[in-house]
Amino acid sequence: MALKRGSKVNATFSMSSMTDIVFLLLIFFMVSSTLVAPNALKLLLPQSNSQTPAKAITTVSITHDLLFYVEQTPISFPDLESYLAQKLQGEAEPTISLHVHRSVPMEEVVKVMNIAKDNRYKLILATQPLN
Repeated sequence: MALKRGSKVNATFSMSSMTDIVFLLLIFFMVSSTLVAPNALKLLLPQSNSQTPAKAITTVSITHDLLFYVEQTPISFPDLESYLAQKLQGEAEPTISLHVHRSVPMEEVVKVMNIAKDNRYKLILATQPLN
């Protein structure tokens, strides 16, 4: 008596379902990556008529001549980051108060903000009280 097999196993593999899944994952990651704010700066901006609860350890000042000062010491911008790292070494919550003349371009302010962001310093932007 001869036995016949009713169904034979097909040894091929279909990649169409795998490519669908990969394509859907690609779309998901592209959409979700645009929702993340990668360069958000966390700043403590005090109200001009009240005090901020954070106490600044040091101050960085930028004059209208674009000269940088740490407290009363003049310093060049390329040396600013290393000078602040030395000054704030060992502090639990390093906080910088940023004093900027109103005629200084925003680009110079953002440079100091980027130093604070890269080193995880808190930054307070000093303002004048309202008259």
